[in-house]
Amino acid sequence: MLSAPHAHQGLSVDRLMYRVNISLCPVAILAFLQFGAQSVLLIFCCLLTALVCEVLCLKLNPAALGHTFDGAAILTALILALSLPPHAPLWLGAFGSAVAIIFGKHIYGGLGQNLFNPAMLARVVLLIAFPVEMTRWVSPAAFYNGDFYRLGVDGISGATLLGGFKESGHAPAQLLSDVLGNHSGSLGETSSLLLLLGGLWLMQQRVFSWHIPLATLSGCLIPGLIHWLIAPAGIVPPLAQLTSGGLLLGAFYILTDPVTGPGSVRGRLIYGLLAGFLTYCIRAFGNFPEGMAFAVLLVNAVTPLIDNYTQPKAYGYVGGKEKSS
Repeated sequence: MLSAPHAHQGLSVDRLMYRVNISLCPVAILAFLQFGAQSVLLIFCCLLTALVCEVLCLKLNPAALGHTFDGAAILTALILALSLPPHAPLWLGAFGSAVAIIFGKHIYGGLGQNLFNPAMLARVVLLIAFPVEMTRWVSPAAFYNGDFYRLGVDGISGATLLGGFKESGHAPAQLLSDVLGNHSGSLGETSSLLLLLGGLWLMQQRVFSWHIPLATLSGCLIPGLIHWLIAPAGIVPPLAQLTSGGLLLGAFYILTDPVTGPGSVRGRLIYGLLAGFLTYCIRAFGNFPEGMAFAVLLVNAVTPLIDNYTQPKAYGYVGGKEKSS
């Protein structure tokens, strides 16, 4: 019996994962230039721990899908590292990577089986368990006095734009600094320009479609704009909402995870809109200044429900009944 023909775009799991990893390399390089050797050590610690945990989990469960160097564990560790404060303790990155690989991925059976995004699950665990370490920010020393970060500089303490607004109700946004990344934030959240360019390159490479990124940005920025027009003192300006925090990182690199998102086009639009709207709600009304990680886990949880109601009808079926020939 011959198998049915299938449309295929030639992207294996390994190639897909490594393309996403490559697109994040400029962001990681900028993090080094801005925050110094500590950022490199943090990323390396996350990567090493993730690979070690991946090897151990595959040894314990040989039936699990995937292999150590398929790029999935590297991507999980890289996204987690880029979502951490630049000078977070190395043990925090190691612990987070272990949580992501063991409890976020392999407890469900390995590659392609997880319900929640492993990196965001680990980030939320770290944020709840270690709030002090997860909210200790430094301002980037790049561009200070026209010089790059020097190893002898520890950094200058400074709240993120969203965090500063949540605390004081006032956080002036500077367009050039926000776009180029010369402001406080997580390792991979500072340069909006690099995140946008990397995301557009991945779309051009057909790693994912435009539906989730556009829906996520719309779901957050449209209600945010309406809120700002009605009560500007209650929320940061729309442009600052776009270029601050993890909105772009989430829209292009986290929510587009094919494992934890819906399969249909309509489902992806609903999924992205819901994630963006939840991010807006948490930012505007919650106790946390940044809501992307929580929003990701919430929409991951309802993905099966979205899939159930948006699954396209099978060819040959009309009104739930098979069409007679």
